[in-house]
Amino acid sequence: MLIDGAAVDWARAQFALTAIYHWLFVPLTLGLGLIMAIVETKYYRTGDVFWRKASQFWQRLFGVNFAMGVATGIILEFEFGTNWSNYSWFVGDIFGAPLAIEGIVAFFMESTFVAVMYFGWDKVSKGFHLTSTWLTWVGATISAWWILVANSWMQYPVGCEFNPDTMRNEMVSFADVALSPYAVDKFLHTEISSWIIGAVFVVAVSGWYLLKHREAERQLALKSLPIGAVVGLVASVLAAVTGDESAYKVAQVQPMKLAAMEALYNGGNDVSLTGVALVNPFAQPDYETEEEAPLRIAIPNGLSLLATRSLHGYVPGVNDIIKGYTREDGTVEPSVAEKMERGRTAIAALASYRQARADGDSLEAAIALEALRPNMQYFGYGFLKDEHEVVPFIPVNFWAFRTMVGIGSLLVLYFAVLCFLLWRRKDVAGQRWLLWAAIALVPLTYICSECGWVVAELGRQPWTIQDMLPVSASVSDISAGAVATTFFLFLVLFTAMLIVELNIMFKQIRRGVDPLPAPPQGGE
Repeated sequence: MLIDGAAVDWARAQFALTAIYHWLFVPLTLGLGLIMAIVETKYYRTGDVFWRKASQFWQRLFGVNFAMGVATGIILEFEFGTNWSNYSWFVGDIFGAPLAIEGIVAFFMESTFVAVMYFGWDKVSKGFHLTSTWLTWVGATISAWWILVANSWMQYPVGCEFNPDTMRNEMVSFADVALSPYAVDKFLHTEISSWIIGAVFVVAVSGWYLLKHREAERQLALKSLPIGAVVGLVASVLAAVTGDESAYKVAQVQPMKLAAMEALYNGGNDVSLTGVALVNPFAQPDYETEEEAPLRIAIPNGLSLLATRSLHGYVPGVNDIIKGYTREDGTVEPSVAEKMERGRTAIAALASYRQARADGDSLEAAIALEALRPNMQYFGYGFLKDEHEVVPFIPVNFWAFRTMVGIGSLLVLYFAVLCFLLWRRKDVAGQRWLLWAAIALVPLTYICSECGWVVAELGRQPWTIQDMLPVSASVSDISAGAVATTFFLFLVLFTAMLIVELNIMFKQIRRGVDPLPAPPQGGE
């Protein structure tokens, strides 16, 4: 089957568009869900009506964002069937399992308890209502877990075997898929980074009330600030730790992604970690002839330590991966050209096997199967036309990674300063620069989060499933015009949804917290 290259590009663009918009809503759901549960816990423990009103305020904002996330998420999952049917057929037994669990268990759980959270005030006990609020957040977190398990499997496919009779990869170990070290670390890093967005949002809203001298919301702002600050500081530090572990995992299973992130053309031992370099953001560098990116400032031995946990460890560069290299454990990694040749052998052997089975020739089928098995791990390479296709677009990965790390470092500094001032009981309300900085950090934090996903997804190109199935062999047999039409329809739809969500959120913020009940009059 021949797939139009334009259809591949439009399918990728549409999926990227949907994913980027979806990710505008999801992290705030995860982060704000944690904080609203903490606030209601304060109400449960103190019985102070203020904390109830504060909890209801943050829950209103959570609800608006939650609804938008659900809408975009449903469209995202449907695209696997419409635009990526070859992919869905090839690995549907594996990829579909975590998504099914997410829909049946996690989404059902959060949808059930969110109803109790909103409509159960004064209808259920305080303890049951608090439990429902926490379980709403837990349900959203479990939902994120299963989605990230599915995504992590695409980055690091484990727990499966190819069945030549069904032409599908089939799951042989659910535990290997669900508890993959890559999945665990990816979940922790993504979940924790979402807490940062929730914390920045709470601090920014509180700061806006203080800047506008909203006396009715002053108590809400002053009491929400410490919660947001502590959650933000803890999360930003933990995000740095899990991010380091994530980079280590990438070095082990996706060395080309790491090489692109670092603009590392030629690897070796004692490799430095690039701080900044003059990488043209608009053009793929000539990595075959350039020794390294110009004007490079680096930390000596830093990349070796990050990638191998040794100051002197070997890290392959782009050219090493293309030409073949020897890993730290002595394993020889074949060149891309050899992998492509073995991939074509696997494709031919599979065709021979299926033909022999159709003809009832068991001997020929056995011979073909013997040729298929040792080469199946390179099956995806057989679809590539040029060895340089395995190199992702280096500038996007290089700069997106540095943007993410730079903003992440800024967040650690900001929350550390804010927590220090709160600990010293300084008048934070009078520190206008600190409050304006919180508002400015909201879009920056979203940029940081989106950059993380850009590196994760574009860094593994040209693969839909790392080393197993390239993007060009994953798409549906659909015209480029049809996908382009729906791309622009979704662009308009999602932009309208975002505008509506922002408008509702801003109105709710301007509305503020519901007034506290008036104290009883004397003699009553």
